[in-house]
Amino acid sequence: PHWDEDRYDLVQTIELGSAEKMGKFCRAIQAASPVDSFVAPVPGEMPGYQVPVIMAAGTFIQGASLELSADGPVEPPYIVYYQGGLSVQHGMLAIAAALAAISS
Repeated sequence: PHWDEDRYDLVQTIELGSAEKMGKFCRAIQAASPVDSFVAPVPGEMPGYQVPVIMAAGTFIQGASLELSADGPVEPPYIVYYQGGLSVQHGMLAIAAALAAISS
């Protein structure tokens, strides 16, 4: 959907345009997470992918679709799949931190 349209999916795609911005975005999401906020995500190999994948998920339950996470294959057009947040406020704080990180 266009940026100002209503959204109904749990997962949103965010095209960042560079590997550097993708890394900054994911590190900021991880830093804003309630679990493992001290961890710095780095791209790594993952079965089924031909390129490195970066994953940020400071979650209580691994793979939980409602908890805050951001991930994606590190290749053009450098899309991050962003989802979740246990509350609206947490999601807003995390995305604000991620936007600040890629703007600097």
